[in-house]
Amino acid sequence: MIKSIETLLLEVPTIRPHKLSVTTMNTQTLVLVHIMFSDGLESWGEATTIGGLNYAEESPAAIKTNIDTYIAPLLLQAQPQNTARAMQLLHTHIKGNRFAKSAIETALLDAQAKRLGTPLSELLGGAVHDALPVAWTLASGQTDQDIAEAEHMIGAGRHRIFKLKIGLNSVADDVRHVLAVKQALGSSISVRVDVNQAWTELEAMRGIAMLEDGGIDLIEQPVAAGNRNALKRLCEHFNVAIMADEAVLGPQNAFELAAGHYADVFAVKINQAGGLRNAALVGQTAALAGIELYGGTMLEGAVGTLASAHVFSTYPELAFGTELFGPLLLTEDIMTEPLPYRDFMLQLPKKPGLGIEVDKEKVYRLRTA
Repeated sequence: MIKSIETLLLEVPTIRPHKLSVTTMNTQTLVLVHIMFSDGLESWGEATTIGGLNYAEESPAAIKTNIDTYIAPLLLQAQPQNTARAMQLLHTHIKGNRFAKSAIETALLDAQAKRLGTPLSELLGGAVHDALPVAWTLASGQTDQDIAEAEHMIGAGRHRIFKLKIGLNSVADDVRHVLAVKQALGSSISVRVDVNQAWTELEAMRGIAMLEDGGIDLIEQPVAAGNRNALKRLCEHFNVAIMADEAVLGPQNAFELAAGHYADVFAVKINQAGGLRNAALVGQTAALAGIELYGGTMLEGAVGTLASAHVFSTYPELAFGTELFGPLLLTEDIMTEPLPYRDFMLQLPKKPGLGIEVDKEKVYRLRTA
């Protein structure tokens, strides 16, 4: 039986300002879900988002309120027998709240896998990757700083794929910045851009043409998520891969985008998909339509990062890798042991459940609500 469900907000500073087109982050608010069971087992989930309501429809405060007020009482009263029934109950009685539902499903699957003595990925069909390539996002906005940061990461064996956040400046200034970084790092290093919906279609036509000529590998969500037809036109016009991110939500939405081939690549995020099993379905839908996959992030801490990694490890192909670097952007680690990043990859743990141990003393020290 479920004994208690607790939602915690943790405020953690970032190692440097993280600039997006929609906001600049100096801290990250982690949203953790801690479930205790009557047999003494405990499990964790995470529903962290980027920049609060600047980015998504669910803010950290709203996620906590809705879990505490609606989701937790429903589960405590019903005591569903397994994760599938629990999620069916939530989908029946609670509309939306994809991030909150993802955190709950993560914690329930973590518990189920621990009871079975198996990694969580086995509940999703099993891992076909033991390690996942991880991109690093360069988001200082300063060309020299971004180059120095990237060179340090390459030398340390941490990352050799880099994504630049652009869209705050003019198209010409952003393109100059990106191409200067690309030229400094060389042809053997993958450089991509994330526009975070900041460009009009006309701006995207101009910007992408220059980026493609400069050897950039991937253009992420250049136009507004709701402007699907513009995304499709860009996809058809350019050879460089065009990736849908904010446009990709749950399985139904992914099916519609895949059926019309509105993008070359899907960025999959467990929170945006509404949970781990939904994220697995999004990946399967894309694969069936010949759309490549990229493992996205909401800049989660270790719990959400590893939950994502368990899902992405089940994808037969991840042509564009992942960006599961969230814990590395934070000044505080809430695990008893840090996640194993080495050889440019995130190594998947083999222990039961998520495969991590949360340091509760650190969690409650950082807790703000």
